[in-house]
Amino acid sequence: MSDRDRRTLMAEAALDIVADHGARALTHRAVDTRLGLPAGSTSYYLRTRRTLLAAAVHRLAARARADFDGVAGTGSDPEPADTRNTADMPDADDIDAAAARIATFLDHTVGTRRRDTVARYALVVETSGDGELHPVLARAAFSVPAAVALLDALGAPDPETAGADLVALAEGLVFDRIAGNGAVTPPEPGSTASVEAFRRAVAAQLRGATART
Repeated sequence: MSDRDRRTLMAEAALDIVADHGARALTHRAVDTRLGLPAGSTSYYLRTRRTLLAAAVHRLAARARADFDGVAGTGSDPEPADTRNTADMPDADDIDAAAARIATFLDHTVGTRRRDTVARYALVVETSGDGELHPVLARAAFSVPAAVALLDALGAPDPETAGADLVALAEGLVFDRIAGNGAVTPPEPGSTASVEAFRRAVAAQLRGATART
């Protein structure tokens, strides 16, 4: 196994620990224990806790990017997520199709990608004062530039504001389902009810944003 593969395994274990027990539980010893490694193994490859945090953050961002590509059907793209265009996003002429595609992605974040979503929330607080790591996490799940481009294509009078609002809505919908009021009696992730709940909220926002007075 290469050093890179070992670091990837350690980063994945770190995300498991953070999702299960919170960011304060993340230590080198905890990663060693999780992976069944001799004490000191993780600190050999990731020497400081900040380095360990960075490995987890960048691994999470990479997974979020891959998951976005898989769900949105964008394929590989060498550009950062926040500069990606929306050529392969939902049909820009059809608000309902756009809302349905976005809803499917949101459902994915609370279902298949729930561990990463929970870990992101914990880590975004842990790194709130870190000028390098915090922006990586803040932009890992949703892209304001991509949302702005989508709203522009849909004909929104003010796509800059509408795109930022769409991302804020998406963040709020996911947090509500994971940790807020919506988490009390949530629909089963992957179910029609789950996707439809997201779709209604997103469609209402898109229609409001594209309405012309």
